[in-house]
Amino acid sequence: MSLRIIRKHLRDFLSVGMLILISLGVAAYIISQQEARPNFPFIEKSPYEVKAEFSDAQAVIPGQGQSVRVAGVEVGKIGKVEPKNGVAVVTMLLDRKKIEDGELKVLTDATAQLRPRTGLKDMFIELDPGVSGQEVKEKGTIPVQNTEPDVDPDEFLASLDADTRSYLQLLINGVGKGFSHGGGNDLNAIFKDLQPTNRDLRRVSEAVAARKLELKRLIHNYGDLTNTLADRNNDVRRLVAASNTTLSAFAQENDNIAQAVARLPGALRQTESTLSKVDTFSSVLQPALNSLRPAFRQLDVANRQVLPFVRAAEPITRKQIRPFVRVARPYVQELRPAAHNLNKAAPDLTSALYELNRFFNMASYNPNGREALPGNLAGAKARDEGYLFWIGWLTQNTNSLFSTSDAQGPFRRALFGTGCDVIRAEVATQPALGPLLGLTDLLAPTGVCAGGSGSP
Repeated sequence: MSLRIIRKHLRDFLSVGMLILISLGVAAYIISQQEARPNFPFIEKSPYEVKAEFSDAQAVIPGQGQSVRVAGVEVGKIGKVEPKNGVAVVTMLLDRKKIEDGELKVLTDATAQLRPRTGLKDMFIELDPGVSGQEVKEKGTIPVQNTEPDVDPDEFLASLDADTRSYLQLLINGVGKGFSHGGGNDLNAIFKDLQPTNRDLRRVSEAVAARKLELKRLIHNYGDLTNTLADRNNDVRRLVAASNTTLSAFAQENDNIAQAVARLPGALRQTESTLSKVDTFSSVLQPALNSLRPAFRQLDVANRQVLPFVRAAEPITRKQIRPFVRVARPYVQELRPAAHNLNKAAPDLTSALYELNRFFNMASYNPNGREALPGNLAGAKARDEGYLFWIGWLTQNTNSLFSTSDAQGPFRRALFGTGCDVIRAEVATQPALGPLLGLTDLLAPTGVCAGGSGSP
């Protein structure tokens, strides 16, 4: 009976079956596209649950697709919210695949912040996985001291005093009036002009987000450095005091530093000139060094050959020369003042001997040399004797001059010359001199001056 009915209404049964399959497919598609969809058993892995304690979890509604993000990337959903010990415990359903693949690790120093995605309080959790510590186990909890709730505007305004709220109200009213008189278009134009800047800021933000772990590590290391400096307060104080002393010394030498800086260009120019000359010298020195290279290569051989001499001379130096030096050292020390004085007198003594040498050279100088022999008169030179010759000649003549004498002793021959006019004038002035000196005979008719004026 039933088979006959089914056979009779087969088309109807097939139509109903097709409608059921289409309904199931549409429902599956709609559920898969929902943000707050459940996990399909046996098809998808169950999420990795981590809890976070918040002092205030207002506007957090499970099942509304509110997400959990790390550096702006969605890594899970908000599962449920429940109160516990005066705080709100929010269960985060994280992607298990990211946990197992190592793309996401929630550590014990992780932090969580509640933030609104829109002005309608569409909340999400900004999760910071942490940089140090152990990994949080599944269904573990991030304590309330590592979380931050969302701050409502009314809480912010309530923290302000009456004057600040009044000024803020005036500011908001002024902005509203500005927008009502066409300021919105100007602001829109400013935002359009700032679009390239916003794009650059977006790239900067993306770079900062990509380097978030490095920034966390930097901040952590900076915290360690600060703690270390706090532990070494005395050392830091001594460092600051020493730096202050050093900078004070630099400040006192400001004029000298300024002079040094002023002289630096000249020094640099001189250095440049010197380096250019050194470059020329190096080009000249290179062939010399290349020529000396064989000699340097033979130094080892020369040292080996000199080594026997050094070994033989070592006992002499040690047993004979060294004792002699030790004995002579006191005498050398006593001679040092005399040598010092002699060193001072040496320039004057050298000058005196030099002048004496010049004097003797002048006395013995003979420009034309020795006179030619008498037999070679044709080649004889004009006689031009030096001072020594004329000193001998003067000595000989002096001897001849003083060799004439009589019973009264030596006398000198003399020659006197005058003119006849002078003689006549003297005889006329002093007649007694004429007979006495024999001048009358010179003026006689037969005398030398008989003919008139002239010399006798």
